[in-house]
Amino acid sequence: MRITIAALGVVVAGLASPAALAQSGGYAPAPSLLLHGNYCGLGNRAPLPPVDALDAACARHDACTPMGGLPSRRCNLRLFREADLISRDPSQPGDVRNAAGFVAFSASTLPFDPSPYPATIEAPIWADPHSYRHVRAAYAH
Repeated sequence: MRITIAALGVVVAGLASPAALAQSGGYAPAPSLLLHGNYCGLGNRAPLPPVDALDAACARHDACTPMGGLPSRRCNLRLFREADLISRDPSQPGDVRNAAGFVAFSASTLPFDPSPYPATIEAPIWADPHSYRHVRAAYAH
């Protein structure tokens, strides 16, 4: 366990090192700890396309997360639902199903923005049924 934590620390330190900045010609992308593909995990490789269905679900989750903020509860629930379906899909490879199960579990524990977004509802404007209207009526005796 200590070896994996130490190895993770070395990897994180390597991602943020000045040597990495110098090798990239002055541009260093934000460090990311990806679990699967280009979008599943902390950070992403934004211009690259998703590698499979799970990565596409993670990309949609990244897209609905505001910059520097928490995603909405609905956004997390969508990631959970999509990853859970992928984890149960027998046509997916075993490693993708395992990763999807982990992502689904993780999505169920992710923090979310507790303030609901204001709902915009368009409703037709109804006329007052009791307002005075001219009516033609013919009564037979």
